Amino acid sequence: MVLNYLWAAFFIIAFCIALFKLIFFQDVEIFQKMVTSTFDNAKTGFEISLGLTGVMTLWLGLMKVGERGGIIAIFAKLVGPFFNRLFPELPKNHPVFGSILMNFSANMLGLDNAATPLGLKAMKEMQELNPEKETASNAQIMFLVLNTSGLTIIPISIMVFRAQLKAADPSDIFIPILLATFFSTITGLIAVALYQRINLFNRVIMAYLGTMLLLIAGIIYYFNSIPQEQISVISQVASNVILFSIIVSFIALSLVRKVNVYEAFIEGAKEGFSVAISIIPYLVAILVAIGVFRVSGALDMLVNGLGYLIGLMGLNTDFVPALPVAFMKPLSGSGARGLMVEAMNTYGVDSFVGRLAATIQGSTETTFYVLAVYFGSVGVRKTRYALTCGLLADLAGVIAAIFLAYLFFH
Repeated sequence: MVLNYLWAAFFIIAFCIALFKLIFFQDVEIFQKMVTSTFDNAKTGFEISLGLTGVMTLWLGLMKVGERGGIIAIFAKLVGPFFNRLFPELPKNHPVFGSILMNFSANMLGLDNAATPLGLKAMKEMQELNPEKETASNAQIMFLVLNTSGLTIIPISIMVFRAQLKAADPSDIFIPILLATFFSTITGLIAVALYQRINLFNRVIMAYLGTMLLLIAGIIYYFNSIPQEQISVISQVASNVILFSIIVSFIALSLVRKVNVYEAFIEGAKEGFSVAISIIPYLVAILVAIGVFRVSGALDMLVNGLGYLIGLMGLNTDFVPALPVAFMKPLSGSGARGLMVEAMNTYGVDSFVGRLAATIQGSTETTFYVLAVYFGSVGVRKTRYALTCGLLADLAGVIAAIFLAYLFFH
């Protein structure tokens, strides 16, 4: 319901602002730009969906191999005690836990291309267990919110952008991003747990979260102990080695268990095309709405107005130029990426604004995109409180990114 009103609001607000510009500022091109934006973003949504087809075909095929070989079941047992408490509606040791773990792992390693098809696989498996097919289940909402919180251990793509723009130390945003995404994820987890009345102080949950916290602390300690110029290289190599090791382990265990690996891959891969095609309407809908909202100038007005209010309160406004990234990130990953690069080019890649923009970019995920794609892929129309909790996680990530940027770079 919330997504319904927000989607309509994007168009209505854009229309009102454009009409105001036309009448009072004689901006005769504003409506042409907005109409052009609708066509461009519809095309972009279609192209993104088709672009996902190949990757989804590959990973859904590999997941079928892993499922037949039994390694997905092994993953499910490893995280079973933890996930059984976060997803109490799902049957114990169900293969979906393996898919969820694989998706979270790919996200944490910054491997977006692998994470999306794995997430769609998990969503499809949860949908099979969902008694009300058009309404998001508690398990689907928990999964989506944790997914959109964007916990990232190794922000490879952002470090690459900073390196391309000649940053003195491309990896200096590593720790701030890791901490910001951690706050975002914890906020999302707490928000959903309150809605679903999940006891986060359960000993098993606390043990797993404590272990994760120790792992993150260990990663921070390790990367602080090596030369800065090696961080980007090591993180990129480690991510891809881990990813390819997973692929090989899927195949190897399947061969040991005498599974016809090729046939299993083909069976799973056939699902990739149909899933990619099914998300086109949902993706086009959200991208077109975001596009007209941005082109109308509504986003700029929102940022400028907020900056003015912050100035009136007597607070430091050095962070305001980076806020467009914060507002765009829940709406569009590519749009936020473009604004991040623009901020780094305008203010300097090693400036406070440049580093803050990079930290915000890595602090959370594209909530509207994820909800549209994931729920759209299984035909869920009633998203309940998923968007509310997802945006709360986004807000926590952005606020944490701003505070951490002041702490580390100001």
